[in-house]
Amino acid sequence: MSKLQAIRGMNDLVPDNAYIWQYLEATVAKVLHSYGYREIRFPIVEPTELFKRTIGEVTDIVEKEMYTFDDRNGDSITLRPEGTAGCVRACEQNGLLYRQTQRLWYTGPMFRYERPQKGRLRQFHQIGVETFGMAGPDIDAELLLLTARLWRELSIEDSVTLEINSLGTAESRGHYRQALVEYLTRYKDQLDDDSLRRLTSNPLRILDSKNAQTQAILADAPQLHDYLDEGSLEHFQTLKNILDNAGIAYVINPRLVRGLDYYGYTVFEWVTDKLGAQGTVCAGGRYDGLVSQLGGKPTPAVGFAMGIERLVLLLEAFEAIPDTAKPNPDVYLIVVGDNVSAYAQATAEALRNALPQLQIITHCGGGSFKNQMKKADKSGAVVALLIGDDEMANQQLGLKFLREDKPQQSVEIEQAINLLASLV
Repeated sequence: MSKLQAIRGMNDLVPDNAYIWQYLEATVAKVLHSYGYREIRFPIVEPTELFKRTIGEVTDIVEKEMYTFDDRNGDSITLRPEGTAGCVRACEQNGLLYRQTQRLWYTGPMFRYERPQKGRLRQFHQIGVETFGMAGPDIDAELLLLTARLWRELSIEDSVTLEINSLGTAESRGHYRQALVEYLTRYKDQLDDDSLRRLTSNPLRILDSKNAQTQAILADAPQLHDYLDEGSLEHFQTLKNILDNAGIAYVINPRLVRGLDYYGYTVFEWVTDKLGAQGTVCAGGRYDGLVSQLGGKPTPAVGFAMGIERLVLLLEAFEAIPDTAKPNPDVYLIVVGDNVSAYAQATAEALRNALPQLQIITHCGGGSFKNQMKKADKSGAVVALLIGDDEMANQQLGLKFLREDKPQQSVEIEQAINLLASLV
């Protein structure tokens, strides 16, 4: 019988790597908390119609990449390919938007059927941030200040670059779209297949084509910036002023459009050249029309998502994971003797009650003193505690510092607590 394997592109996270994710997630949560953002959770599975209405039916995600199937009632449901649509649906359904402002964040798996590669999986994980009810460029800027602070906290600020652009209003994009289609139509016989398909469905996506010949054609194409209305230009200028005053460096990328239909005004990406082709680690923008698109009242909104897998790769590439992130135990309790197990477990519980911040591993499964000491040393613990027949009889513990050259000593439990308190 063959061994079962995980589905291609849906990877396991084993304990030796999980601590990196925990460090990243804890750091993100700490930064978000400092700005007053609150966590929201919503289902992994949503009605397929949600994504068709928000992402757009004529997109690669909906046409090629979604995991969609009928449930037992014959309803079409989909594993979420991104988080914004589900967050908007949850907020609207739970009455979080009407005459309110919200600063929210979430984390979890997303699903897209595409060719797995480094930093791009079929089940991937994101941390998303969404804000509602604030129309000005100040909240756009806050998101960029927040992410810049996160990169500093993670010690990767020198490896990422901020790119920004403005897509303006739907009306200004419509005028630009017409001019772009007219220009590109003259070169239809030279466009790649994806760009030809997008020419009638989503022509702005052609701007971020990876095809070299298409990019050469775009060199003389009309510029979106020339079609922006006065309000859009003022919004973008105010955003730039806030970033300038805060000392946040950025690059204006006139071809940055983002991949989803619902964006307008500000769009941005934090990119890196350290991960090969998968260079975007955080991206987002403003989507003021999405709530009303789902049946709610018009609500200004802006947000972003960051890929956990790609950020972990970046942390590893720059060796930016502090030694303190690795969850080595503080204490390893060695248990030697046939009749001391109950006493040892009770002692361990007393230590945990007194010092709940410490991580204490109690050896289970038997074994010689020598083998248990090897496991204690391999665990990375700072201190080994020994309980044998003599220690139980004398109500004591053997205590040995594993990372310092100190003699082993016998101590009572209260003395052990006082000595171990210095590890906290």
